[in-house]
Amino acid sequence: MTQTIIQKFKVDFSYPVHFCRDIFNCNNPLLLQTLLSSTSQKSKVIIFVDDGLAIAQPQLINNINKYFQHYCKQLNLLIQPQITVGGERQKNNTESFKQILKILKTVNPCRHSFVIAIGGGSMLDSVGLATSLVHRGLRLVRLPSTVLAQNDAGVGVKNGIDLDNYKNFLGTFAPPFAVINDFDFLHSLPLSYWSGGLAEAFKVAIIKDSSFFKLLETFAPLLKARDENSIEKVIIKCAQIHLNHIATNGDPFEFGSARPLDFGHWAAHKLESLSQYSLNHGQSVAIGIALDVRYAHYKNMIGLSECKHILQTMQNCGLVLNSSFLHKKDKNKKLEILKGLEEFRTHLGGKLNITLPTSIGSSQEIHQMDFELIAHIINTHF
Repeated sequence: MTQTIIQKFKVDFSYPVHFCRDIFNCNNPLLLQTLLSSTSQKSKVIIFVDDGLAIAQPQLINNINKYFQHYCKQLNLLIQPQITVGGERQKNNTESFKQILKILKTVNPCRHSFVIAIGGGSMLDSVGLATSLVHRGLRLVRLPSTVLAQNDAGVGVKNGIDLDNYKNFLGTFAPPFAVINDFDFLHSLPLSYWSGGLAEAFKVAIIKDSSFFKLLETFAPLLKARDENSIEKVIIKCAQIHLNHIATNGDPFEFGSARPLDFGHWAAHKLESLSQYSLNHGQSVAIGIALDVRYAHYKNMIGLSECKHILQTMQNCGLVLNSSFLHKKDKNKKLEILKGLEEFRTHLGGKLNITLPTSIGSSQEIHQMDFELIAHIINTHF
């Protein structure tokens, strides 16, 4: 006898993505309101701060403590703000991840406790992964501190860390409780992270939204000059496009193989590891986009004028579209970057899906790439 029960149910997810300034000013109630939005009880909170941000903005920890002292009747900071490793030192370091778990175990929060992660995308990924595992999920509030984290990595539903240079080998899909983008965190960003974060904006503009590309083109001189008003508009628009894609593409937890938002990423992930992370994620994505746009042109998917227009606009915004690591070869004199395609295929579940532009604002999925053509493009243009 065979009997089968089909279990089927739906779960609705929603979370706010706020944009503001000076979040830890005691006269700014946004964080307080966010933490109290689901309960009338005193909220228990653990805070992790990216060490790079803590160094760049040394007043931050003091401001956090003042805020929680001011609202001590409504908020309970269970432990002093914990400074943790940021950048790829966090993302590719299981010991740092374990340390986050140990801190959470020591504090022993309940399932209704909040974890606030303040930092760049890699740090948010690691703290987010730990938060999603403890008691099968605490309440995560992300406060992204870089352009890339505010317009992309910090607003989505993914958490993860690398294992032995294998990108995002360990991870979960877990929507945050809330995201708060405080533009004041961007003041202290190094230039490479300011401009590198724009790569994710170009990613969605090139394959999804020609009007957004036009905005980037118009703002290019201002963005390169670190104009705050321009970057804020770009971040909000880019985050909106990412959020809309997650909500409407029919695959928010990526059960399928298509990954349009990974345009430019097969090469980017490999470049990060080949450079031993001297190239940050945004810088690597910019180069990956440049490589894929040229490949699309060689395959007659996009015209030469649009190809040149895309690359020039990216450069006008301050993005660097070249790296010597593209030319790195293995002992058999094969380009190391090409191994990124097989690694990407494995990450996708066995079927290769590469998104390439067909014009500015539209795209097409392809399922194989010509290794010889990629090598030719690299040797000719990079």
